[in-house]
Amino acid sequence: MQFEIHSSSSPTQRYYWKIVSGSNTLATSETYYNKADAERACESVKRNASTAPTVDKTITASRRW
Repeated sequence: MQFEIHSSSSPTQRYYWKIVSGSNTLATSETYYNKADAERACESVKRNASTAPTVDKTITASRRW
């Protein structure tokens, strides 16, 4: 698995990042005007994602016990 920084075709939002495993794209970010902003966001996800919980938002409050 790797994080990749890519150039966007948009003249105003020029960069984005992706998480890729083999030939599969697992996630794609929003776009960023500055490459440094895309890099910072990518690093933030790398630091924080391993401790993030999985929250099931498909269960409504009325169905919870």
